[in-house]
Amino acid sequence: MRWLNRSPRKEIWDEPIEASIGDLGAAQRIREICRAAADSAGRVGAAADRAHTKLKRDVERYERAAKTAMEIAMQISDELLRDAAVRQIVDLCLTAGNVPTARTLFRAIQSKSIRDEVSRDHPTLG
Repeated sequence: MRWLNRSPRKEIWDEPIEASIGDLGAAQRIREICRAAADSAGRVGAAADRAHTKLKRDVERYERAAKTAMEIAMQISDELLRDAAVRQIVDLCLTAGNVPTARTLFRAIQSKSIRDEVSRDHPTLG
């Protein structure tokens, strides 16, 4: 009966990152983190009260995922690839209703085409 002795699920953002992951690998990792945390971010964004005890796990998951994704994004040297990865994080933050963080990340995007795309999708940021 394995399901009774189930160990806590290991999240993708808790896994160690290889030093030689490279820019493409880092961007892929950020995409995977954002997809994995999207369900928690959606529940957090839809809730009226983030401090509710039922949301505690979702808030923690979203915050850990966003923090890890931002740390990985800072290591990407290719500007266009970094901007595309930051765009993924902006979407995650907006899903969770975290507009201040999304606005800060939006200002960090250098690429005009990506900034225009984010402004078009989320006019409240521009």
